[in-house]
Amino acid sequence: MSISGMTVAYETDGGAGRFVALRDVDLEIRAGEFIAVVGPSGCGKTTLISTIAGIVKPCQGEVRVGGKPVVGPGPDRAMVFQNYALMPWRTVVANIRFGLEFQGRKLSKSEADARIERFIDLVGLRGFEKRYPYQLSGGMQQRVGIARALVGEPAILLADEPFGAVDAMTREAMQGELERILAATGQTVVLITHSIDEAITLADRVVVVSHRPGTVLEVVDVPLPRPRMDDAVRGSAEYARLREYTWNLLKGEALGAHEQSGPAA
Repeated sequence: MSISGMTVAYETDGGAGRFVALRDVDLEIRAGEFIAVVGPSGCGKTTLISTIAGIVKPCQGEVRVGGKPVVGPGPDRAMVFQNYALMPWRTVVANIRFGLEFQGRKLSKSEADARIERFIDLVGLRGFEKRYPYQLSGGMQQRVGIARALVGEPAILLADEPFGAVDAMTREAMQGELERILAATGQTVVLITHSIDEAITLADRVVVVSHRPGTVLEVVDVPLPRPRMDDAVRGSAEYARLREYTWNLLKGEALGAHEQSGPAA
């Protein structure tokens, strides 16, 4: 996947001007790579992932997946949302099945059932197949969201702050689960996060985005061994170095974003 010369802008209220969310973004993402995108609030991270998904169109430049320009949503990309976005009237199985229905996958019922069963096991939901979202914890609801995104076997998984709505303990547990799941499936992943620790724990490379309009400041390699939830990895000198280095890139941008937004009312 490649992003080249991409600028995204929106018309302001009343059409009096343009709000530039991203400017001149260039990025190459290798197949099977896990990319985390970090940056201050309002820098265009969600706009970036929405453009890859084909939901938002750039006004300049392009996104290419498999060598073809992205012109809209497609079955080669799937999204995991922060707020779970589950259908409350559907069971776990039915919510996961929606991932196949939405993509228009033409599978026989037995093929679809077998695939759903496989992903239920993969995300650790065995025994909860007939539960409804209100009967599940936040972490379990997000497992359903991950299974729904993966069941269509997309080449690229897009995750926009997928653990932002859960508590700190669940977030750490889900980071380890996501690392395990994606090691088994091999998808290319683009993760949006505000957490430097989450980015370093999960990603092969961390893309640091400037304050608005967002552009790529630097791409930081993360050469740490996996699995990274191991205390020896997260307590290592290299982990600490990467965290400090990334924070030093970001702290000026965070201050710039605060000054740009002006004082609170």
